[in-house]
Amino acid sequence: MLDLNVATRAENVNEFSRAYVPEGAPQVPDMPLAHLYARVSKHVTPAEWPLIARDVEAIERLKRERNAVVLGHNYQAPEIFNTVADIVGDSLALAREAVTVDADVIVMAGVHFMAETAKLLNPSKTVLMPDMKAGCSLAESITAADIRLLRQRYPGVPVVTYVNTSAEVKAESDYCCTSGNAVKVVRAVAREWGVNRILMLPDEYLAQNVQKEVPELELIAWKGHCEVHERFTPADIRDLRENHPGVVVLAHPECPPEVVAAADYAGSTAGMADYVRDEKPARVVLITECSMADNVAVGHPDIEFVRPCNLCPHMRRITLGNIRRSLETMTHQVEIDPAIADRARLAVERMLAIR
Repeated sequence: MLDLNVATRAENVNEFSRAYVPEGAPQVPDMPLAHLYARVSKHVTPAEWPLIARDVEAIERLKRERNAVVLGHNYQAPEIFNTVADIVGDSLALAREAVTVDADVIVMAGVHFMAETAKLLNPSKTVLMPDMKAGCSLAESITAADIRLLRQRYPGVPVVTYVNTSAEVKAESDYCCTSGNAVKVVRAVAREWGVNRILMLPDEYLAQNVQKEVPELELIAWKGHCEVHERFTPADIRDLRENHPGVVVLAHPECPPEVVAAADYAGSTAGMADYVRDEKPARVVLITECSMADNVAVGHPDIEFVRPCNLCPHMRRITLGNIRRSLETMTHQVEIDPAIADRARLAVERMLAIR
């Protein structure tokens, strides 16, 4: 089912011990797909599993028939992430893997901009989005017209846009970035363009957090926010430390700068997973979408994960049921106007060329 070589090929693909069976997990030999149930047993009851297993088996059969792969973002629910997802990771990892994936069909278990990015990088492949309403508050915070107006206001200033944007916005941009490579990208752009001012859009908090890492540059931000990360506050961090002594706090850079400043580490979802793997804190909290902790915890049974749960309603629109229907009916196929795609692809490819 899962090609471990593929799942760990990209630099930033998280190693969540995909074949790992947690110690103490229920061993029910006569249960369908018992080896997979062991991975999700903390989130799925034995009564629920047979119905889930039916979808998993159907998806695996359809993947073989369609020569399809499922790309799963780190925020996907455990019953997707730990069963049918062939390639898992953060936005940067999925973008890199999308370039080299050996399949005719790509199913995006993520949100719409991720499916668009996969299509940009694979124009000849069929890219399926199980639910077209799985959007993103960041992507909806800015339009291509906004970028054009900003270029008029700041002539000659390069535009770096977060990958969490539409293809139309990417087409108006010079480079894309992710939370995992934003510092590297803005420094590379400043060198290449010979400038010290960069428009960094649309996530205001990401731009502010990156600004602290590049004091030699001036980053001009937009007012977009992630509806999951903007809800975290420094008071939340204080409460977590009070109620869970010794907890190590890892924050996503889409959080407000005051939250990042109160954390022990800030990084992308891949960075958080790497921190847990390398540092092995006894007790940890991930200040991000709560499915992330569920998925990382599978490979680290000896670590206590504190879960302040903020769910992404858009990621939650993706289910095993609509992944199955997507493969059965070959819907919804992602299409991008070629005139937009060519320019948007260039911004993404420029990002991927920066190492």
